[in-house]
Amino acid sequence: MSQIDSLRANFEAIRARIAAACQRAGRDPSEVRLLPVSKTVDEARLRAAYALGIRELGENKVQEAQSKSEAMADLDDLRWVLIGHLQGNKAKHAARFISEFQALHTTRLAETLDRRLQMEGRGIDVLVQVNTSGEESKFGLPPDEVVDFVRTLPAYPSLRVRGLMTLAMFSKDESLVRPCFVRLRELRDRLRQEAPDGIGMDELSMGMSGDFEMAIEEGATTVRVGTAIFGARPTADSDYWPGFAGGKSGA
Repeated sequence: MSQIDSLRANFEAIRARIAAACQRAGRDPSEVRLLPVSKTVDEARLRAAYALGIRELGENKVQEAQSKSEAMADLDDLRWVLIGHLQGNKAKHAARFISEFQALHTTRLAETLDRRLQMEGRGIDVLVQVNTSGEESKFGLPPDEVVDFVRTLPAYPSLRVRGLMTLAMFSKDESLVRPCFVRLRELRDRLRQEAPDGIGMDELSMGMSGDFEMAIEEGATTVRVGTAIFGARPTADSDYWPGFAGGKSGA
């Protein structure tokens, strides 16, 4: 099977699983966005995905994302979505090319990124990262701090707030994973009532290769899927996701 045929089969299989999860939850599959996660995936494979109609890719590290963005600059309608932790000193790089940032969780980073985006004359979509598992090793705001944080965000006009993101607990135990998704959905529902004007709360980015169907059942609007599309990675998930300790695959 050729590379493009293999990728096509993988995309079709994931979309079928998304549709089945939506059916179980009484949802329309068009409500769920599939974000392919391309960390460690080579340019040839990403160009094959583009040929299949993929127009956005999720990356964890800004250096890797920037390198790929520059190498694939001829694909000018390809969006780059940063889904991993961003250090303040890397914000100037991210501001030049990313279209979306899903891991905002500090005021300092909001200030830095907004300033850099204004210098570039750009604005981006952002999601607030929430630590719904309570694990100290993970980035993200504790759920009880999110409302106050969101109230500060209108001060940063280059950041278009669209909703929330989380990483569930890495476990095969559904009783540990599902509550993380429930917490994010319930928090989003609260914020829809309490968020300032101009702050959107429609998006819930949650669920990866090992748990995206459960996330859809609990209301995910974006699922971040990498290994189930592109195959196993040569590097450990712990290199990309803080707190990963095995058990199931990451994105």
